[in-house]
Amino acid sequence: MSRLALLLCSIALLAGCASTPEQRISRQPADFNQLTPAQQQKVRAGQVDVGFTESMVWLALGEPARKLERVAPEGTVQVWVYTRNAPRFSFGIGVGGGGGHTAVGTGVGVSTGGSDPEEVMRVEFSAGRVVRIETVKR
Repeated sequence: MSRLALLLCSIALLAGCASTPEQRISRQPADFNQLTPAQQQKVRAGQVDVGFTESMVWLALGEPARKLERVAPEGTVQVWVYTRNAPRFSFGIGVGGGGGHTAVGTGVGVSTGGSDPEEVMRVEFSAGRVVRIETVKR
């Protein structure tokens, strides 16, 4: 398989992993149809609210990047962590010289490799319902 074909297949596969609320609703229409009109509007907008169930949060936001469990005085709390993957960019410049010699070297480097997952939201559940929502403001 050529590199171009492999790259295009990879892009198509990755694009399929990121789903929208509408795609998730189409996979779980019964869950969505049980919601109130106000809840349906929030889910379609990709928003969550205190009192939402795990199913409602999944419809609105999809799978979290991580699921944590926190033990608190009031009991065990499930925490869903959502991230945004952003490319990392770095730029470097270097200058050097030789000891006692007349040689000088310079270099420029640019990197766009890898990703830096940026945490954007934590949703906490107690007894299957959202009790707290934290969003990261940048």
